[in-house]
Amino acid sequence: MQWYYPPAFERDMGCTVHEWLGWLPAAIGDHPWSRTGDGAQVRIGSGTLALSWRPLPPRTIALIRVPRLWVGFRFEELTAEERYRFMRRFDLYLLRGGG
Repeated sequence: MQWYYPPAFERDMGCTVHEWLGWLPAAIGDHPWSRTGDGAQVRIGSGTLALSWRPLPPRTIALIRVPRLWVGFRFEELTAEERYRFMRRFDLYLLRGGG
């Protein structure tokens, strides 16, 4: 979990596009959104979040192959506090445990 989310950042996610699209609606919550190809627009109050994604080559660790997905986040017209509130829920939903 982060304490600050800049207006634009990117992540390397350990999932397939299919998994990402399955998780996305619940991670976004009640915010209205629309998908356009390899991206989505999420309405957050009076601002927006533009998401974009593309598959990356899998990460190989010994005999294990982990899928990877590049995801770009671009917030517009949201304060640092609004970005934090949205991403806190988003990150908690997408948190995958291990150990």
